[in-house]
Amino acid sequence: METAQTLLILTNLPDEASARTLAARLVDERLAACVSIQAPCTSVYRWQGKIEEAREFPLWIKTSTERYPELEAAIRANHPYELPEIIAVTIARGLPDYLNWVVAETLPILPESPAAC
Repeated sequence: METAQTLLILTNLPDEASARTLAARLVDERLAACVSIQAPCTSVYRWQGKIEEAREFPLWIKTSTERYPELEAAIRANHPYELPEIIAVTIARGLPDYLNWVVAETLPILPESPAAC
């Protein structure tokens, strides 16, 4: 299997409730095989000319390259930040069975075709 078919997406949410909600939505919609909600951290950044500091919950999202465009759109549509961090990292290596599972879990569910007469 080509491991380039899998991505690790990084984003941060402002609180645990929004992190859990987004994680569940992404897995439910098969846009992610797994979302790991990390322990809260402190982010320091410049925003609109001022140094800001925020407590955030990082998410590690495992998905396929095929589903990335829809996943990015879902994060943007459901993220509370005006400009959410969305970083995609190609997974160069990993346990093949796990990477195959990521791809399989993110395959879109196709509607069933009508039974043949």
